Amino acid sequence: MPSNTEITVSQLVKLVGLPNAPAVFDVREEADFNADPYLVPGAMRCLERGPTGWPAVTPGRGVVLVCRDGGALSQGLGAMLRQSGTGSETLEGGFDAWRAARAPAVKAALIPERNERGRTVWVTRARPKIDRIACPWLIRRFIDPLAEFLFVSAGEVNTVAERFKATPFDIDGVFWTHRAERCSFDTMIEEFGLRNEALDRLAAIVRAADTDRLETMPQAAGLLAVSLGLSRMYKDDLEQLEAGFVLYDALYRWSRDAVNETHDWPAHSPMRTQ
Repeated sequence: MPSNTEITVSQLVKLVGLPNAPAVFDVREEADFNADPYLVPGAMRCLERGPTGWPAVTPGRGVVLVCRDGGALSQGLGAMLRQSGTGSETLEGGFDAWRAARAPAVKAALIPERNERGRTVWVTRARPKIDRIACPWLIRRFIDPLAEFLFVSAGEVNTVAERFKATPFDIDGVFWTHRAERCSFDTMIEEFGLRNEALDRLAAIVRAADTDRLETMPQAAGLLAVSLGLSRMYKDDLEQLEAGFVLYDALYRWSRDAVNETHDWPAHSPMRTQ
């Protein structure tokens, strides 16, 4: 049974991908990381051996520390964080236990280099609708919670990417884009190693809405309608992005937890008293 400062793999799996998920810091020694260069989804590598210089944590989210085995390294760092006033837990059994449970793990080599603020930077075409909202949502929830997104004119995406060291996505001729009939969202799920039943189901909805094959997924027409509505509501792409995240958070939770649930409006007669 874990202590009150530990979190189990099954508990953390349920939090991954949610907007209130804890900040996850991978604190494995370099040799341990190089032997298995994957990360818990959303985790950041942190080689600092103390809270000073660590990325800021959103108040109320808490911290989970992941070392190789959940032993002295993560537990000691967790105690230091709590001493400085930041609530923290260690992953019981560490990354070894995460792997043993076959929990999703992100291929670290594909995560772009972070800027001086510790954030990955991505760039795509302005006025997003479907794929260019879905991809940032996936990045923020499963790759880099601190990621920044630049929306620019279609013809300037590659130039901006080069000049500002940003990673381009969802345009022709780049790595993170459509492949055959599959969307950029599919590409990211596949390449980062995030495939699971819930994300595959969500990807099918995104694909149907983004490629005008609404008949293949019943939910796609609703996603398209709401997405087009959001694009009319917001002039600022970043404001639209934040509003759209709520939509994908809801669809992800439905895909993960509620696909078999239905809703009806039964007429309830008031209780009769005698």
